[in-house]
Amino acid sequence: MNSVPKKAFIFDLDGVIVDTAKYHYLAWKKIADALQINFTHEHNELLKGVSRIRSLDIILELGNITATAEQKNQWLAQKNADYLSYLVDMDSSELLPGVLQTLQFLKEKNQAIVLGSASKNARPILEKTGIIDFFDAVVDGNDVTNAKPDPEVFLIGAQKVNIIPENAIVFEDAVAGIQAANAAQMISVGIGKAEILNEAHYVFTDFNEMGLAFIEKLIK
Repeated sequence: MNSVPKKAFIFDLDGVIVDTAKYHYLAWKKIADALQINFTHEHNELLKGVSRIRSLDIILELGNITATAEQKNQWLAQKNADYLSYLVDMDSSELLPGVLQTLQFLKEKNQAIVLGSASKNARPILEKTGIIDFFDAVVDGNDVTNAKPDPEVFLIGAQKVNIIPENAIVFEDAVAGIQAANAAQMISVGIGKAEILNEAHYVFTDFNEMGLAFIEKLIK
């Protein structure tokens, strides 16, 4: 019998496992440029952790542009096509520091590993980076109705691996994601800047800084 307690370790995707934020930015900027909207890296921070539709609305608000549902659907399809074209050459070199070692350690310790992301392209990204087999469950933008900070994505994730929310740990890089984890009564671990992610229980710049000793402590 394995005496190690089993917990659920839930990972966000963009900015936690891979840095696809740069590709989202390029794809959105292309739309913004075509609409003559000034869209900067600072503006791009507003899109972190929010749905594709809400992201488009934020960009249109920046340019004071109103659009029909038809126009919006066209831009959303265009954005996704451009974004996917950037992902074609993606491989394991795109994994952020320490991610692979963390996944390997959790697997060795027989812990439940879950993906909880707003991305509708989560599965192809996990496949391209060669880590999909680490995950016991994948909950993405196709599985949820409510976007973060609503805790739905994380609650479904924990449910899929039969772990109660109090025994789940969430890794997030966005404020909305940290708020969602806290609302779900889970332990929230911020990946990024402490001054931005100050609502998290713990914050590290990346998984290398976090270290495996900290993961071991979370398991216990």
